[in-house]
Amino acid sequence: MNPEQSKKLLTVARNAVSAAVSGKKPPKVSSDDPVLNEHCGCFVTLKNRNELRGCIGMFTSDKPLIELISDMAVASSTQDSRFFSDRITPKEVDELDIEISVLSPLKKTDNPLTLRLGIDGIYIRKGYANGCFLPQVADETGWNKEQFLSYCCSHKAGLPPDAWKDKKTEVYLFTAEIIEENEKNTN
Repeated sequence: MNPEQSKKLLTVARNAVSAAVSGKKPPKVSSDDPVLNEHCGCFVTLKNRNELRGCIGMFTSDKPLIELISDMAVASSTQDSRFFSDRITPKEVDELDIEISVLSPLKKTDNPLTLRLGIDGIYIRKGYANGCFLPQVADETGWNKEQFLSYCCSHKAGLPPDAWKDKKTEVYLFTAEIIEENEKNTN
């Protein structure tokens, strides 16, 4: 993403969050930019003073990225069940830091330890249980590969910590282009 595209997506996300927490419909969004109209997955993460306040996303979409960003911003601000008892308020919106992760397609791996910490995110699935960590979680926590996989299994997917070693467990890797309001964009 170039700086203009990144700024546009962050503006879309912030406007959607502001509308959603005020009980309003987010503004309709569209773009003539082919990059903003790509069909790919994304997550929108909301933090207040480095404390998580919401994070929801999708791995694939039949909508243009710019529309999915708006939808995921609304979902992150109003539908993350971890924060149902402490919802984001309209007064809090200006204090929020918004981070957008634009995702590559998922790639199944037979060797989860090939993941590159801080570069690859993981999606783990066994039966109906599933969970994911975005690539930046490894940097934020300082976990090694085994911890990254084990915490995803136990804390996100509700599986035993070593479920990632089971051949019946599917492990997928993906990368993300991170767009942050502080202009520090990385791949």
